[in-house]
Amino acid sequence: MLADHGEEEAAVLAAARAGDHAAFAALSERYRRLLRAHCYRMLGSFDEAEDMVQEVLLRAWRGREGFQGRSLFRTWLYSIATNACLNALERAPPRVLPQDLAPPVTASTPASQARSTPPWAPEVPWLQPFPDDLLDVEPPADAVVEARETIALAFLAALQHLPPRQRAVLILSDVVGWSAAEIAELLELTVPSVTSALQRARSTLRARFPAGAPDPSAGAPVTGRERAALKVFMDAWEQGDAAELTRLLREDARWAMPPAPLWFDGRAAIANMLALFPPRWQGREFRMAPVGANRQPAAAAYLRRQGEAVFRLSGIHVLRVSDGQIAEITTFSAELCAGFRLPPTLTD
Repeated sequence: MLADHGEEEAAVLAAARAGDHAAFAALSERYRRLLRAHCYRMLGSFDEAEDMVQEVLLRAWRGREGFQGRSLFRTWLYSIATNACLNALERAPPRVLPQDLAPPVTASTPASQARSTPPWAPEVPWLQPFPDDLLDVEPPADAVVEARETIALAFLAALQHLPPRQRAVLILSDVVGWSAAEIAELLELTVPSVTSALQRARSTLRARFPAGAPDPSAGAPVTGRERAALKVFMDAWEQGDAAELTRLLREDARWAMPPAPLWFDGRAAIANMLALFPPRWQGREFRMAPVGANRQPAAAAYLRRQGEAVFRLSGIHVLRVSDGQIAEITTFSAELCAGFRLPPTLTD
């Protein structure tokens, strides 16, 4: 079957190199999912990854005659995408989460300080969530190396602390599956320098990964236990049950809320926040809907304020669940979730 696939691709490539745009579009479309995820890992932004894939395919089309077939077409596209992302990262600051910008609110934070709502910071380049439905597509036959999707928020957040070339080395090695020699050729480095960069990158990731987070190389789908925890979370949020929400949390749980430079460290701090601002504070009501984000359990939150007729999308809660308890919640505002195909409003 793989041989048949290779012969088919060779024929389509020949047509594309001869100027058949339809043949090129059909072939390159097979790799859009993989390229989007690769650019997202490099850039930390779903919106920028979408734009970058378009740029990569345009560059590939313009440079198609230069592709001599000495590597897989997929490998060639990855090379173009990696260099394009590196060029973009030279001009852009890294994507961040609130934990990168502000000290946490803890159980000992004075109530007067905890009550003050920090201003949103839409100008900050925030890390964005990635919709699972754009990952759940059958990959091309020659893309088996990407079976271990590495898309978890903790992994993406840690990647942002790597210098761009270290980031590229780690992603190409540990996610895409390239050899040190292949990476060295692409990045015009020596094999020893690639090996050294990879060691430094892995060390930084280990230091940045939160305690109890999954293995960065893991990419298993959401488990039944995680779905159960999400269901309880959604029910408690709709019912305004702060006690049940608190019960779900690990003692060392964290909660961040981009684009506000605000995060809570520890179950006690989150319990204090829920006591001050419960889900049904000032007559608000919520409807929750399960979604997929970054291969993690997640829920879209729809808010109806007092006196309004409809529920409006307010954001997406992305959970990290450990041993049946919630270890981390990242609540992204709706403005940061443009890639999710969700209705803007719900009614009863």
